[in-house]
Amino acid sequence: MSRNAALIAAILLAPLAVRAAHHPPPPPQSLRLYVFNCGSLDISDPERFRFRKEELATTNMSVACFLIAHPKGTLMWDVGAVPDSALKPGAKSATEGYATITKTLKSQLEEIGYEPSDIQYLAFSHYHYDHVANANQFARATWIVRKVERDAMFAPVLPNKQMNPANYSALKHSKTILIPTDDYDVFGDGTVVMKLAPGHTPGHQVLFLKLKKTGPIVLSGDLYHYPEERKLKRVPTFETDQAQTAATREKIEAFLKQSGAQLWIQHDYIANSKLKKAPQFYE
Repeated sequence: MSRNAALIAAILLAPLAVRAAHHPPPPPQSLRLYVFNCGSLDISDPERFRFRKEELATTNMSVACFLIAHPKGTLMWDVGAVPDSALKPGAKSATEGYATITKTLKSQLEEIGYEPSDIQYLAFSHYHYDHVANANQFARATWIVRKVERDAMFAPVLPNKQMNPANYSALKHSKTILIPTDDYDVFGDGTVVMKLAPGHTPGHQVLFLKLKKTGPIVLSGDLYHYPEERKLKRVPTFETDQAQTAATREKIEAFLKQSGAQLWIQHDYIANSKLKKAPQFYE
């Protein structure tokens, strides 16, 4: 092959070596909820939750992450306990503290066609480490947060030992919406609403979703950890304000009755294992 022919061949083949431009899935016609497996927590000391082991069906907790796909945009709600970077190539799992993961959040998003950079909004139920581990991946999203939570996350002295600022440091310079009211309607149509639920942390919140087929759902954050906690009215020892947690629970329980919504306890290991996981979704 002549030098010119080789050059022409290289020019013609070059586009094939370039990765096709990424395009996220088109917006759905109605609200969708994707549930991702973001690992589990091995809790050996349920005394912190005011339980003896024999009082619980299991002491383990699930860690779920959620993608809400709306016709007007996408929202990630809670993003895991162990950062994806901890799961090394070829490894079957990665563990940090109480938490273990067996797959990355990024890989699960990619299975349904999304990259972290595609996500429009990011929000957490609260700032504890097991809800914010992959926050830095979503630094290009608009962060929706209560001022009291953001202030605590970037305080010179952290107010809580269950915080890992290295995993959310990139959010300091993210575009941010400081929630001005108790209820914040993300897309303006009443289908995705963040509701203030303080006590566990000062700005703790739950997420109300109004799904056409599944019906209304409230994602609990850490309003409860175990279903037995709800049944027996036990309040963990490590709440920011235990009395406020009790009052918040009464308020949210009243809202559940009024709205007819299901409560999904995010750390409920048994219930979470039965949920459809992405690429399946609720609508």
